[in-house]
Amino acid sequence: MKTVMVPDLLWYGNEPRRLEFPDRWDVEFLEPPGFKKPALDRQGMEKAFAQPIASPGIAELASAASEVAIVFDDITRPTPISEVLPFVLGPLREAGIPDANVRLIPALGMHGAMTNIDFRKKLGEDVVRDYPIFNHNPYENCESLGESPSGIPVYINREFMSCDLRIAIGCITPHIHVGFGGGGKIILPGICGYETIKAFHTEVAARGYETLGLGNFEGNVMYKEVLDIAKMSGLQLKVDGLVNDRGQITDLFVGDPVEAHLAGVEVAKDHYGTPPAHGKDIVVVNAYGKYNEMGICMMMALTSVNFEKGTVVLVVDSPEGQVCHYLMRSFGKEHGGACYIKRGPIPETITGIVCTKYPDKTMSDWFATSESVTVTSDWEQTLPLLEEQYPGDASVAVIPDGTMQYFREG
Repeated sequence: MKTVMVPDLLWYGNEPRRLEFPDRWDVEFLEPPGFKKPALDRQGMEKAFAQPIASPGIAELASAASEVAIVFDDITRPTPISEVLPFVLGPLREAGIPDANVRLIPALGMHGAMTNIDFRKKLGEDVVRDYPIFNHNPYENCESLGESPSGIPVYINREFMSCDLRIAIGCITPHIHVGFGGGGKIILPGICGYETIKAFHTEVAARGYETLGLGNFEGNVMYKEVLDIAKMSGLQLKVDGLVNDRGQITDLFVGDPVEAHLAGVEVAKDHYGTPPAHGKDIVVVNAYGKYNEMGICMMMALTSVNFEKGTVVLVVDSPEGQVCHYLMRSFGKEHGGACYIKRGPIPETITGIVCTKYPDKTMSDWFATSESVTVTSDWEQTLPLLEEQYPGDASVAVIPDGTMQYFREG
């Protein structure tokens, strides 16, 4: 048997999963170069903070501040915030800002609230004990800043806007809307109000659907809106990491929210860029970094599978289930959030399998009806189904993390 190892259970032990295939099958492992890059050590992080890009450092920014907001990406993103926070909190203390005047806010956008368990995973026990953390509520407690330059209403978290030093920490990965996440996206949609987020995903997206997509960055209409609203928010410093297939930070970009992000994206293009494969009999896509947004994996799979007769397997272990998304997910048999689209079955020529230890009946609502997907509990149950379909030769593509890769030609 041929063996392939894929990353698994990021926040629950972070141990790899073994996938086996018959020797007679041609198996191609589609891995981007950044996934095997080593983790950045403490000296590397210190250097990134000591040499901020187009911005004063935290100590200088803190010298004129009294109240500080630190926004961080939520549990749907892989960033190990706890490893970065000491380089932010230390200079704040040295500048004389009391811990009580520093608060942390997760950039939830329209996601469900984080729990203390989530906070401890992302921030560490000491930070949860010592600092106030306030979930973002997109329906209330958002301050109106008028309209963006393009004319959409701008509402931003009131607690964030009440502070005179505004810092954010996140990561850069490929994103289905803005090309690459990170940068000002932690503001829009991260801590914006419902009205702003809805307009962003409808009115703004409609200005140029063709400019959107994983890795589509230049000329992206949604990214342009992110830039404008992040500037309106007064975000002063952004920290963005790139991550490998262990969820470790490999590169760190600190500084001006626009310029530091642009520098990070240039590295991210190669870091996450993956040569495509087309027309495969079987496409296995693993969900890891954003495992509770597995719908992204189906997009990767459908660009790789043989549409005349093919099989797609999504491998996903998400103990807490797929993310609660108040704008885009279903909230009943026939209805959902304002941007929810009820999906039909997977195309008849495609067999869809979801391999998961933690199944539920609504987990596939972003890409298919539950009736059109076969659910298996482990790979030992999945492989016999594949061998039954392909008793002879088969071409196979394995994508180790379909939530953090994008296909790049050339």
